[in-house]
Amino acid sequence: MPSVTPSRIDLGAYCARIGYTGSLQPNLETLNGLIWHHVRSIPFENVDVLLDRRISLDPGAIEAKLVHQRRGGYCFEQNTLLLHVLEALGFSVTPLSARVRVQRSRDMTPARTHLFLRVEIGGASHLADVGVGGLSPTAALRLAVDVEQPTPHEPRRILQEGAWADLDLRGPHARLFHQAYFAGAWHDVCEFTLEPMPPIDREVANWFTSTHPESHFRDRLMVARATASGRITLLNRELTVRPLNGESQSRPLASRAELLHVLADQFGIELPKETRFGLAELAALP
Repeated sequence: MPSVTPSRIDLGAYCARIGYTGSLQPNLETLNGLIWHHVRSIPFENVDVLLDRRISLDPGAIEAKLVHQRRGGYCFEQNTLLLHVLEALGFSVTPLSARVRVQRSRDMTPARTHLFLRVEIGGASHLADVGVGGLSPTAALRLAVDVEQPTPHEPRRILQEGAWADLDLRGPHARLFHQAYFAGAWHDVCEFTLEPMPPIDREVANWFTSTHPESHFRDRLMVARATASGRITLLNRELTVRPLNGESQSRPLASRAELLHVLADQFGIELPKETRFGLAELAALP
């Protein structure tokens, strides 16, 4: 396994970080293997945003944080890392933009502040997203509409709205919706139009996400990762475990020490014991 590639990503360190020992050939099996191991090993988290630390999209900074420092991040960090890994392996990858629609109604328009990936394999398009929190797909999705697709976790599907011509040309109001099935219903995850997201757009969206006072990344602690048996999430002081095909169980954390312990024990996020979050709900913890 090579340790350094032309794109300067340390593939050996990345694979060790996520515990992946499979093939590195640019095919669907490899893509699914990397996604499965990535979402179980590198947590989605916004800790640095809440600690007023700059979120850099420099590939070296992302590799240092998520791989070598064994931290997590959100979509711009997570999917940028996966982008460079896939490119280093010879995949054809296009970064795409999206609007996250988790718990948002269709009659509102959230900002286009989500990054995910379109991967071409054998003449077919697949979507990869390791950065949409507690709903990150644990396998690639075929770019095919109105088809239920199984994953190791929730079933998924892509719905189309408006006028499309073979997903190449779209009408002015056409859009696609990525949905996940859980709790007995289909839920919107994100909305997209297959529009690429070039680096400058990612920089602007990342700046808004991490610094704007009305960004929801600034007003709550969000941590999540998939597990072999389900998902585990932390929203402020509420820890939730959702087993596969089972009911979620939640409990509140009682102290700052317990919060730091859960971050380390369940998500691998080691923080100094003096770490304090300015959010009112967390600042009130004894």
